[in-house]
Amino acid sequence: MGDTTDIKKGAVIKHANDLYVVMDFKFVNPGKGSAFTKTKMKGIGSGKNIEITYKSGESVDIAQVERQNMQYLYESGEKYSFMNKDTYETIEIEKDLIGDDTKYLREGLDVIVSLYQGNPVSVQLPRKISYKVIDSPPAVKGDTASGNVTKEIGLDNGLKLHAPIFIKEGDVIVVNTDTGDYSGREV
Repeated sequence: MGDTTDIKKGAVIKHANDLYVVMDFKFVNPGKGSAFTKTKMKGIGSGKNIEITYKSGESVDIAQVERQNMQYLYESGEKYSFMNKDTYETIEIEKDLIGDDTKYLREGLDVIVSLYQGNPVSVQLPRKISYKVIDSPPAVKGDTASGNVTKEIGLDNGLKLHAPIFIKEGDVIVVNTDTGDYSGREV
């Protein structure tokens, strides 16, 4: 047993005799009333998506999971292969288990895979990941006058996002995986 402070992305929660993985959560502290945590969860067995709101301090039945440091290897159709960095064993994880985070994967990326009874239930990416810029249109004189100070760039993993106009091809930038936004340049 735990409480709402133990809820985080990738946590496994027992709810209504089923196991759910927390896909996303948000702590809300309104000006009036008590705080609460909104969760979006996916059923491990059923694949059903549910949303549950927990009042702050409410007890939550959190299942014990084993976390392993793994390295992303490659994609094969709808499956993604990961290697345990300690034992060199590989496992395949379905795309729907990883969700939208697949767009941030790149060969050699270190992640944390949560296992429940030996089966993968979630993949936790680093909060910030570095990528090389492979496509960056040149800045056009006068862009800043219009207030448009960003441009769309392409990264080495195929991801496209908006970044400041001073970013050029060959730069290494940092992307926040929580928001999908440009987070800075690597020095």
